[in-house]
Amino acid sequence: MDRAERIAWLREDNPNRLEALWRLADDARRANVGDDVHLRGLIEFSNNCVRRCGYCGISAENRSVRRYRMRPDEIVQCARMAHGFGYGSVVLQSGEDYGVTRDWMTEVIRLIKAELPLAVTLSVGERHPEELRAWRAAGADRYLIRFETSNPALYSAIHPDLPGRVSDRFAILRTLKELGYEAGSGVMVGIPGQTYEDLASDIQAFQDLDLDMIGIGPYLPHPATPLGQSAQWLPEGEQAPNTELMTYKMVALTRLACPMANIPSTTALATINTKDGRELGLQRGANVVMPNVTPPFYRKQYEIYPGKACITEDAAQCAGCITGRIQSIGRRVGAGRGASPNYRKELV
Repeated sequence: MDRAERIAWLREDNPNRLEALWRLADDARRANVGDDVHLRGLIEFSNNCVRRCGYCGISAENRSVRRYRMRPDEIVQCARMAHGFGYGSVVLQSGEDYGVTRDWMTEVIRLIKAELPLAVTLSVGERHPEELRAWRAAGADRYLIRFETSNPALYSAIHPDLPGRVSDRFAILRTLKELGYEAGSGVMVGIPGQTYEDLASDIQAFQDLDLDMIGIGPYLPHPATPLGQSAQWLPEGEQAPNTELMTYKMVALTRLACPMANIPSTTALATINTKDGRELGLQRGANVVMPNVTPPFYRKQYEIYPGKACITEDAAQCAGCITGRIQSIGRRVGAGRGASPNYRKELV
């Protein structure tokens, strides 16, 4: 599918026409990654962050946030729960917290790996290549760092650089691939100032980077942020909307562009459609879900956007709910670590 065709699909609103796109994406998903839905236990272990992203609720500029960093033993206990629920991997996610040092993270990875047969994914922001190398050597398997938009001007407008340090997430993703990680990234859909053409460029960037994991969610600003209070939207017809439908279109087109990637049906989709957002994502190209295993006390303080789904549930409730939802659409919970077929292809 070429760029013009992708843009046409992104602008398509006819439900009957879109049914054809959903079928194409679901067929590509089934042929390339199968009917298994792989579960990743999400551990939001720190909400400290040095970044001042214009939309994120845990931005350094949000003084109302009660900051926390879980202890290594608390993180390991969450990983034990994830293993007990049958999840094949955990995702250790935080803000860009430099209190999380190279040695601190290395210890956590080694503790988990010494005890549990889980794949470990890190999602801790922009870190130095030497840290990434040390964590890979300690046993980390995967790394997620979203570039959010491939439009450099739009990216810089919503993600200010740190003093004396220019953000280059594409370079980090290339480094991750060189170090042998399963590399993951993703974008937000409907950022103020984002065009349909920008979204088509995002899909091309996924292909060019040869990503193993791709997360796509709607732009949901926190009200206690600059973009949550005032945003510059493009005129109607130019601005890509931050809707559920546009997110599904991006998921479907990404599956067709990157057929062997692991693509989650995100918590953000479940937030804007609590009834069946995750299920529809899974039926339109996605094959991964990330149930939260963070203790509720901490989970409530990791509010990157308002109204986040499942924020009051404990890990056991999440596990039971997710399994039931997956089975309700005729899919099955995957066994094992659920490595990306795209990554396995690279190892051959």
